[in-house]
Amino acid sequence: MKISLGSDHAGFTYKEEIKKLLQSLGHEVRDFGTFNADSVDYPVFIKPAAEAVASGECDRGIVLGGSGNGEAMAANKVRGVRCALAWNIESARLSRMHNDANVLSLGERMMPLDMALEIVKVWLVTPFEGGRHVHRIQMLET
Repeated sequence: MKISLGSDHAGFTYKEEIKKLLQSLGHEVRDFGTFNADSVDYPVFIKPAAEAVASGECDRGIVLGGSGNGEAMAANKVRGVRCALAWNIESARLSRMHNDANVLSLGERMMPLDMALEIVKVWLVTPFEGGRHVHRIQMLET
């Protein structure tokens, strides 16, 4: 899978660790920054990561910040993106199964690194169930 990454300064450390994990699992990574822990305005990095998913350039995306809330909001402004804020493994699993989330948002200040990495692993392998949920998602995208 080709996966886009984007973060602000508060998500930079986890972004770098997630990048290593994704590469070790054989995924191709497109990193839209930020590239250090200096303070930045998150939409500058989140929007292009989300647009890469919406355009089909990337299969999925992961965005990060301090809480992940602002990043999820920014990503969801891009038509065709279904970004889910996950705070544990079950919320990540359900975002794929029921909502077909194509972008995942995580908050570095909200969880330990090992939890963030586990969330990413589960989110990557969980399939969308389809069925009754498809109609609702299509309605939202129009």
